[in-house]
Amino acid sequence: MVNQNQIKLAVTSIIEAIGEDPLRENLMGTPERVAEMYAELFSGLDVDPRTELSVSFDEGHQEMVILKDIPFYSMCEHHLLPFYGVAHVGYVPSPSGRVVGISKLARVVEIFARRPQLQERMTRQIADAIFEVLQPDGVAVVVQAEHLCMIMRGIKKPGANVVTSAMRGTFRSKPATRSEFMSLIQGK
Repeated sequence: MVNQNQIKLAVTSIIEAIGEDPLRENLMGTPERVAEMYAELFSGLDVDPRTELSVSFDEGHQEMVILKDIPFYSMCEHHLLPFYGVAHVGYVPSPSGRVVGISKLARVVEIFARRPQLQERMTRQIADAIFEVLQPDGVAVVVQAEHLCMIMRGIKKPGANVVTSAMRGTFRSKPATRSEFMSLIQGK
């Protein structure tokens, strides 16, 4: 649970540390606003994404299922600056053909994104959660994002995208399955 009172005190200290007056008219409500924002941005810390995948349906579907271009926003844990982009999630159901409601895949992405994160870890966590709960033949996750820590500071390279992937099961062991997924998410 995010401690909003502690965040308010910390933000007040930061405002003072940069040489500003926390009682200045436009800064007076900033600690509260930041605390509320952090509670929202880090709400995934209190949620188990696996519960989103607990309800599935016996559809007899044994072909690839893909949800692509899932927008997300997260916070880089190194600088507490946002990174944002899209995630593409695919899976091949187990031979039983059980599928999950497609919105559940987007919710898993959202929950992992709403934590202090590294893109590499987030990509892996999404794949592992889906693979663990659904027990499909395979899972593929590709995440493409821009990181404000690379745009606003340091190297200052706007437009640079980080692409990460995590492949499980048939997406790792069968190049044709992986190739089909990559082709479909690229729209080719």
